[in-house]
Amino acid sequence: MARDAAADQAPAASQAATSKTANEMWGGRFAAGPAAVMAKINQSISFDKRLYAQDIRASQAHAAMLVKQGIIGSEDGAAISRGLDQVLAEIEAGNFRFDEALEDIHMNVEARLAQLIGPAAGRLHTARSRNDQVATDFRLWVRDALDRHSAQVQALQAALIAQAERHAATVLPGFTHLQVAQPVTFGHHLLAYVEMLGRDRGRLADCRKRLNENSLGSAALAGTSFPIDRHATSAALGFDRPMANSLDGVSDRDFAIEFMAAASILSMHLSRLAEELVIWTTDAFKFVSLSDAFTTGSSIMPQKRNPDAAELVRAKSGRVIGALVGLLVMMKGLPLAYGKDMQEDKEPTFEVSETLDLCLAAMTGMIADLKVNEAAMRAGTARGFITATDLADWLVRRLGLPFRQAHHITGSIVKLAEDRGCGLEDLSLADMQAIEAGITEEVFSVLSVDRAVESRTSFGGTAPSQVTAQVKSAKERFL
Repeated sequence: MARDAAADQAPAASQAATSKTANEMWGGRFAAGPAAVMAKINQSISFDKRLYAQDIRASQAHAAMLVKQGIIGSEDGAAISRGLDQVLAEIEAGNFRFDEALEDIHMNVEARLAQLIGPAAGRLHTARSRNDQVATDFRLWVRDALDRHSAQVQALQAALIAQAERHAATVLPGFTHLQVAQPVTFGHHLLAYVEMLGRDRGRLADCRKRLNENSLGSAALAGTSFPIDRHATSAALGFDRPMANSLDGVSDRDFAIEFMAAASILSMHLSRLAEELVIWTTDAFKFVSLSDAFTTGSSIMPQKRNPDAAELVRAKSGRVIGALVGLLVMMKGLPLAYGKDMQEDKEPTFEVSETLDLCLAAMTGMIADLKVNEAAMRAGTARGFITATDLADWLVRRLGLPFRQAHHITGSIVKLAEDRGCGLEDLSLADMQAIEAGITEEVFSVLSVDRAVESRTSFGGTAPSQVTAQVKSAKERFL
């Protein structure tokens, strides 16, 4: 957390002067503070301080409910509300000193609140535990992250759709096994990623829907004997409902795991697109180029322009996937209800979210930035006998041959062209008729790359007319 000179003035000084260990605040049975190594391993404030806004928001909702239910007095409730507003303002202004001795964001906020309003601050923790408090804060944080990432994915879709619309008729070789297969259009290729990202947004939305239940009120694990209104706090915090089981309420981390799972699939898609950018920008392909904004040079080779942004997006997918595996392994052996192991859920979740922020911004920038080399793309279709399937289809349509027979005849014609070092369209009619007598001059009409692309008019196909229609559909569905 950034600090300036004001951080050394009244709020921080006052806080430092009255700093306590967490044991002193909540552990009446403890006669002494923890060992230094215990304090070090036990603290989470170094990373969970980013939950401050969610923690204060949940505390405001909890305090308002306690007042409404007559569990605490209105004067205490008003003091708590004002004090929490001030704590929030201090943190956002950079004037708040986070104290490792107080372990976590919850105790840091409560300690400062006590300095501001006195004993009334102690009433805030009535009918709740740090167990349900952290579960609620964490759910709120992940929910905010899901909303942000969905908007970022949509921005990437918009960049891809814009390029797809621009290149609805730009031909390039399509590949299987990274071998030339059939001609497609660049717009068609980019729209494949738009569809992948659409499913990613669906997974983020599904995660948000399942996440959107309120842990607050589960207390330590068994609920509370106070007459709380969990539906009221749920409504105040934008949750659909309170969680139905208090044990589940404090021990569930499915929402973080599901977020990471969705993020892992999303990262895998970004990595695939990044890999294509790396390939397309090589001298062997030269299909696209990236500007100085998303490339770097070499320390020794002055001619180099390296697609480092794409390579790093590709690499960072491993960090996201690794974080998912780590959290699954951490959770797999935990009995109900809460264990301190769960403190290890936040750092990987925060890292995953930060990685998505960076990678989505970089990929959106690269897609908007890239320049297409249409000549190189078209030249790529001259290799690999790319219209061989069109020849086989013609034999089926015009000569009525079974496809397997047409496939065999086409293979023989391809071998002839390969032996002669020419393209299919460079063979003579007599050459082809020597293999299949029924072939006519009309066959040359299907050996054109443009004709091959234009003929793929099936729904979702690569014909420019289909790409244009799918661009329109993608705008309606995703933007």
